[in-house]
Amino acid sequence: MPNIPHIENYAGELTAIRRDLHAHPEIGFEEHRTSSIVAEKLAGWGIAVHRGLGGTGVVGVLQGKGQGNRAIGLRADMDALPMEEETGLPWRSTVQNRFHGCGHDGHTTMLLGAARYLAETRNFSGTVRFIFQPAEEGLGGARAMLNDGLFRQFPCDEIYALHNAPDLDPGQVGILPGPAMAGADFFDITVKGYGSHGAMPNFSRDPIVAASALVSALQTVVSRNIVPLEAAVLSITQFHGGSAHNVIPSEVRLAGTARAFSTKVRAQIRERMTAVANGIAAAYGVEIGIDNRDIFTVLENHPEQCDAVAHAARDIVGSDSVLTTTASQKMGSEDFADMLQAVPGAYFWLGHAGSVPVHNPGFVLDDGILPVGASILARIIETRLPCQ
Repeated sequence: MPNIPHIENYAGELTAIRRDLHAHPEIGFEEHRTSSIVAEKLAGWGIAVHRGLGGTGVVGVLQGKGQGNRAIGLRADMDALPMEEETGLPWRSTVQNRFHGCGHDGHTTMLLGAARYLAETRNFSGTVRFIFQPAEEGLGGARAMLNDGLFRQFPCDEIYALHNAPDLDPGQVGILPGPAMAGADFFDITVKGYGSHGAMPNFSRDPIVAASALVSALQTVVSRNIVPLEAAVLSITQFHGGSAHNVIPSEVRLAGTARAFSTKVRAQIRERMTAVANGIAAAYGVEIGIDNRDIFTVLENHPEQCDAVAHAARDIVGSDSVLTTTASQKMGSEDFADMLQAVPGAYFWLGHAGSVPVHNPGFVLDDGILPVGASILARIIETRLPCQ
């Protein structure tokens, strides 16, 4: 595939950066080492560096050699996941319960690759904002940067981001206008009953039985309340309760996530969850409380910027490898959605070798996509901010 030759020349250096970041992963709002490396690299290439937005966020600002007043943002996330790595690679994580199991180390590296190329060529008009965001994995890093005035301090006319995709073939690019990734709630449920000896359940108001009934009943929220043509999911992912074989506990805690592609459906799920919980509480004589939190906005790509991604990507990977009409919505979520609520832009996926999915302890990022992603990001700038 015809990567930008200038970027291909330092592909080995990009691999070294990515593997170093991989070996030293940091979770959300703790990306101190990562952000320092990013800031040092940007400054070394003559890019103005601004630190501290959203805690550990970094913004680099670069002017092109052409005249122009427009500004475009390119964003990468930097955080790892709180999980163990099981790849056995020489550059595997050196930090317990920390793992770049989603590819954010690659996203950071690809944006650094694009930044270096653009700094060394400056073949564009106007301004590029290189936005390195903390805490994408459900901790609100995008919202933190926005609350700190990201687009007030660094206005952007457009903004772009990407994600690696092991479910696509190597070099394939997927881009989908409109709702592309689901909005998501995280919820915690507390079921309070009355404990007793396990041999005398008649004296209890058993929260385990009530919680079990609640788990089953909540599965009907999507299957029996949401219009079948509307995609939605509700998953219970945690069930905690009890401490001994012969003790019925007083409390059980549940947790999970609900996802959909429209605000209306998300509201309907929340309302039905509350109604079902109230019914179970009454039936079993327990108290049930739900803490339902809006974590991710529905990610909606803007049509014009989707076309811009497709145009730039075709120049790098070829027309046959750019999927537009055949790209599919993803039930996963991404907090870049909040930036797209403020600035028009697009989010796309870049395929790579390997079949292990992200968030799996055996996930391995294919370093071969680093110059590809960097080239596409750079080409977006050169085509959207052509040198006058």
